[in-house]
Amino acid sequence: MTDAPFFNAVAEGPQGGRAVWLTAADGVKIRAGLWNPQATHGTVFLLPGRTEYIEKYGRAATDLAQRGYATLTLDWRGQGLAARALPDRLVGHVDDFAEFQTDLDAVLTYARAQGLPEPYYLMAHSMGGCIGLRALLRGLPFQAAMFSAPMWGILIAAWMRPLAVALSTASRWFSFDGRYAPGTGAKTYVLDSPFLGNSLTTDAEMWDYMRQQAMAQPDLVLGGPSLGWLKAALSECHALMLEPSPAVAAVVALGTQEKIVDVGPIHARMARWPDGRLDLYPAAEHEVIMERPATRARFFDSAAELFSKHR
Repeated sequence: MTDAPFFNAVAEGPQGGRAVWLTAADGVKIRAGLWNPQATHGTVFLLPGRTEYIEKYGRAATDLAQRGYATLTLDWRGQGLAARALPDRLVGHVDDFAEFQTDLDAVLTYARAQGLPEPYYLMAHSMGGCIGLRALLRGLPFQAAMFSAPMWGILIAAWMRPLAVALSTASRWFSFDGRYAPGTGAKTYVLDSPFLGNSLTTDAEMWDYMRQQAMAQPDLVLGGPSLGWLKAALSECHALMLEPSPAVAAVVALGTQEKIVDVGPIHARMARWPDGRLDLYPAAEHEVIMERPATRARFFDSAAELFSKHR
């Protein structure tokens, strides 16, 4: 474990934040980020979504620090400064979502070695919500879980879904799974799209926060997913759909203007999660954690309330 590059100037997180290199069990190098390790209420493992990186959650770490929590997050393999599998570093690729569990295991080992304050809690956004649900089913030691627009289903038009499954499966057979999924490419969404009409946030200031990070540190950003990622994601979402809900208290935050993930599996899952609750956020887009101040305050207050009940 050695210190890794860390860009707190663009993260705007609590003072004293740092990043370290970790090596997963299969030898892949990832980056972990930590803020407020002296917290009194426990440690929040914040699992980012696809395309994301440690610094994007600096402000979230500040919100959690104000409520008494440490924040431990990471660059998943293939994202941020973590090792990327393909020569084109802008394509988001993974062969199997089980690889992400290996990354999370390395972060958990780091937390224990550093003696980070317990209890441990889960906060997971989008793709991180898919990984986080699997982690709960594996029995990782999280006392409660706060999800933001979890990717428990891929939003694909019904008529296109059979084609997506067939094409992504064929890409493995014929070795073109490193190509971008149809309709995507090397462009980074926050740099290529205008604020008006975007699918991430209704808050112009938070949109600018994400854009400034991408412009200041271009090595952090990612483009579209590969066909291999699409195959792995479809397979994992289907597998998770067949699993029972874990015996862990959970809250899901979902914007009513969600356009990135499929909301059907979220509603179905939360209808059968015994100690779970679905909270709808009126007029919010995909990034509830990056929304307007009142929305963000509601989200972090809800998380703190949930976590405080499960110490």
